[in-house]
This record gives sequence, structure tokens and C-alpha cells, in this order.
Amino acid sequence: MQRIRLRYTKRGRLRFTSHRDFQRAFERALRRAEVPMAYSAGFTPHPKVSYANAAPTGTGSEAEYLEIALTDARDPEKLRLLLDESMPVGLDIIDAVEARTSGLADRLTASVWELRLDGVTPEDAERAVDAFTSAETVEVQRKMKNGMRTFDARGAVVSLEAHTAQPEAQKSQSETHSPQADRPTDQACAILRLVVRHVTPAVRPDDVLSGLRAVADLAPPVPAGVIRLAQGLFDEETGTVTDPLAPDREAVAAASDAFPGDATAAAAKAPA
Repeated sequence: MQRIRLRYTKRGRLRFTSHRDFQRAFERALRRAEVPMAYSAGFTPHPKVSYANAAPTGTGSEAEYLEIALTDARDPEKLRLLLDESMPVGLDIIDAVEARTSGLADRLTASVWELRLDGVTPEDAERAVDAFTSAETVEVQRKMKNGMRTFDARGAVVSLEAHTAQPEAQKSQSETHSPQADRPTDQACAILRLVVRHVTPAVRPDDVLSGLRAVADLAPPVPAGVIRLAQGLFDEETGTVTDPLAPDREAVAAASDAFPGDATAAAAKAPA
């Protein structure tokens, strides 16, 4: 049995796709691409697909991850292309690697988020960020399954910075082709970039916005545009979020160097 780990996106209007809707679309793509999926046992077998830490509905993402199990070996890149062609535009399969290590979910310990605050000046955003980061705790409330819960939104935030967004007319072609391109504007607005640890209860971007409202009365006139730029293992020394698929790529490369005729090489010759 071969395991493949995939990275996918939720872009544009497809950010409103629920996790269940994505599951349906992905399972259809598996059938269209004729992927030799492994199935669970029991009375209602289903494809062996493991999802890890999906972003909330309504938020965009450049870094969602899942793992599939195959009965026959396939080349990861050829498989990625077939699946991407079978998915709706916006739900894009952008990376694939053969799983050679364990614990993908354990490597998703932090996320990098970007929040676009239309109608908020960079100066107001900076004042709110200073107030938030200076506080020891910032209590917020969120409605959960068991009712309203109060928790600290400050402790999970590793870093929070305010930036100025360039008007779309001043951006280069590469910059305008961005996950936020479905919300163009001719005026500058505030951009918040934050790194959040994955804790329990999870601290989401909207919790941080609630915290900014509580400590600095920052209330954007329109809903914030939220996108996850990355998620992975948080590196304490560098303060960065690392690529969770890097250990698998390194293991595949090491195996190819040591054993040129291993399963990875065989998979490259197999039909996608």
C-alpha cells in the first residue's frame, strides 16, 4: 500500500466551501482520475482519506493537507496533475509527495494567517496590534457546542504585525494574482499577518479580531478577508512555520540515492 500526501487550496469564492463539500468534490475527483484507492473494511467501505486541520468555512487557504492510501503505486506528481484537473478551479491540488514518515498531523502545530481589513487605516491597525501584543491575556468569547465559552486569545499568538496593502493598480502582475484577488480595491487598507499556535481550544483569526475589538475598539466596517498562507511545524529558533511535507521529500530523496530501484522509481514508471 502506498500513501500520498497532498497540499490543496481554497481560493476565491471556493473559500465558502465547507469541509464536507470539499470531501464530496475530492471523492468525485478520485473516481474521475481512476485512482486505485484503498478502502476501509466493514459494511460501508469508504476511501482511505485522512484530512488534517481543515480551515474554517469562509476563510481562504493556501495550505490544506490530506493523505490518501493507494493499492497500487503511482507517481505523486502525475497523480497530482490528474486530481487537479478533476477538481473545481479554486480547490487546487498544488503539491504531492509519497509519505515516507509518520505523524503528518503532529507536524501541523502552527498557522500563518493574513487578514485584509478594508476600511481600516494602517495607523489604527498598528495601534490595535500594539495594544493586543502588549496585553498578557485577551479574553474573548465564542459560541461552541456546549454554549458560550470564554478563553484567552493572546497566548496562542506567536506574532502579530500590521502592514499596508498596496492599491491593486500599483501591484505587479505576480502580486495581483493572489488569493485575495477576488477582493480588489483601489485604496490602501490594513493587512495583519499573524502566526498562531494550534492549541485547545483553537484560536482562530476571528478570535484575534474579537480580541483587537476588545483591547483597542478596532471594528472593520466590512468582514475581514482571511487566508491561511501556511501551516506546519513551528520552529522556535527561527520563529517560522516550516513545510510539513519536507521530511517526506527528504526521505524520498535519500531512498532514491541509496536504492535507485526502490518503490519510488517504480512508481515513476507506473501509469497515473
